[in-house]
Amino acid sequence: MLFVHSTNEPLLYHGVGTMHLEVIEDLPDANVVINPIGGGSGAASAVIVYKSIDPSIEVIGVQAEGAPSVYLSLREGRLVSTGYAKTIAEGLATARAYELPFEILRGRINDVVLVSDDEMLRAIKELLITTGQVAEPAGAAALAAAMKLRDRLIGKKAVVMVTGGNIDPELLKKIIEGY
Repeated sequence: MLFVHSTNEPLLYHGVGTMHLEVIEDLPDANVVINPIGGGSGAASAVIVYKSIDPSIEVIGVQAEGAPSVYLSLREGRLVSTGYAKTIAEGLATARAYELPFEILRGRINDVVLVSDDEMLRAIKELLITTGQVAEPAGAAALAAAMKLRDRLIGKKAVVMVTGGNIDPELLKKIIEGY
């Protein structure tokens, strides 16, 4: 048997990267990609694909404010373990940065933005209202970042990666009623 680590496995990145290849095939003129970061495989695959095809494509990662280990690691230039992950976004709830994605992201990703749980919840509702698409908090993190960065994105063709729709129906009901 082969143990495949959820983040520190090089073979994983080939598969994860295919979603970014599909994006660039469909949107070859995209110049910004916003991708959530939990463990980092999605964002690391994004920089591998986009920077290989066109180094001018801006890749922006998104982490939850309550789980900023990759954000802090990239800022400090070393692996950081916060020891906590306090966020509603299960897919972003990582308490440490991992070696492989950190090495791939370092020097390649253009920026990492932190978003609050409240911003992700508002993005879930916005996504549902404007597109009819259901997203979980981690899945809506990229839209939350795009909303936060809206002035910076003017005039650009931005790709917002919606990466998951597994939301508890009761939470979705509360979001619809409360935001």
